[in-house]
Amino acid sequence: MQVTETLSEGLKREFKVVISSSDIEEKTKDRLEELGRNLKVPGFRPGKVPISILKKRYGEAVRGEVLEKAVNEASEQALNERGLRVATRPKIEIDSFDAGQDLEYRLNVELLPDVTPMDFSKLELERLVIKVPENEVDEALERLAKQQSTRVPLEEPRPSQSGDVLVIDFKGSVDGETLPGMEAEDHHLELGSNSFIAGFEDQLIGLSEGDETEVKVTFPEQYANDKLAGRDAVFQVKVKQILASIPAELNDEMAKVYGAEGLDDLRQKLEADIGKHYQQVARMRLKRELLDKLAENHDFGVPEGMVDVEFEAIWQQVEQDKEQGTLDEEDKDKDEETLKAEYRAIAERRVRLGLLLSEVGRINGVEVANEDVNRALMMEAQRNPGREREVIEYFQNNPEAIANLRAPLFEDKVVDFILDLAKLDEREVTVEEFQALAEEEAAGDDADAKDEKKSKKKKKS
Repeated sequence: MQVTETLSEGLKREFKVVISSSDIEEKTKDRLEELGRNLKVPGFRPGKVPISILKKRYGEAVRGEVLEKAVNEASEQALNERGLRVATRPKIEIDSFDAGQDLEYRLNVELLPDVTPMDFSKLELERLVIKVPENEVDEALERLAKQQSTRVPLEEPRPSQSGDVLVIDFKGSVDGETLPGMEAEDHHLELGSNSFIAGFEDQLIGLSEGDETEVKVTFPEQYANDKLAGRDAVFQVKVKQILASIPAELNDEMAKVYGAEGLDDLRQKLEADIGKHYQQVARMRLKRELLDKLAENHDFGVPEGMVDVEFEAIWQQVEQDKEQGTLDEEDKDKDEETLKAEYRAIAERRVRLGLLLSEVGRINGVEVANEDVNRALMMEAQRNPGREREVIEYFQNNPEAIANLRAPLFEDKVVDFILDLAKLDEREVTVEEFQALAEEEAAGDDADAKDEKKSKKKKKS
């Protein structure tokens, strides 16, 4: 095998590879003989089929198999001997492969860049600690008390209000036709629960027992029943009874229903749960600040192929936003060329940060435990009630899907590793102060802010 480097430009490399015809013929002969030991050919005993017969019957297919294997092995050897770390799948262009001639092809690759991480101890970051508002804990307690509400008939007649449960008969129609699921008797509907079509419950507020009314609504475009999706409907509704919801009394007995020792214990648990949510929000801000500083302090070439893949994923989302009319306001008046330039810069930033974090994890032995992956898999399955087994089997049978599940876990572990080395200044803020900071940061319409918005859209899709 002869390997000649024909291009060295940035991270791009091209090699001309020549594999001698004699080597190809020898490998072809060996493969035919291997087949001959197992093939059953009429007129010949197993293992006694002449090579000439095998070559006539299977020569072309075997030669194709040998050529493919030779190219793969030669390419891998050429890269390994030079210690090259490939960023994307190598591209192979065959120049000559005629029978009796040398196999000649070109091997084009993009390499991973040399990444030298900064001294993370020089990073100065601010970790915000959000104080849990007491009124949020009170509101959470009230919601739990409401869940344990008792429903009782009104002591004094009055119009219905949000929170009441109405016992109603209803019958709906679309263009005069009543379809399945559009009528019921003695249905209990809690006003404000948003369990019916948008606007339905609002039109029942202010009615009294015995009242009859006409409710007009429009079914959502994405409604489960295709016959009703996007269509206007009219419901004839009779209010038969109004039940008032009386929340449970906030005491130790109510708290025990939720597994707490008493009311004080329940309050502490709720405060901890709310605090955990705010910690996650604060961590997202801290991570974003960290990534911004990493982007500022690292500037190395990135493989164009990786940028192309990332850009295509972003641009697909942009075009989808255009079609749905949800394009970011600041993008609506920009021409396509400007938008592509901006989002390609975002793609390049993402790739550079991804390569940096990957290298930091590699050289410092950061690993994701199987237990963490399994936990993430279970959470993914739970997001699809009724299809848990199907989701789990999908991931188990698709290594790429598991890799996509592992990637954000690895990234978070590397981020934690860097944060442990950085200088963190903690500052306690109120929820209002935190929200004001978030709005101020979002107002800066730079590549980092836009990258953050596209990242969120990508996760939702």
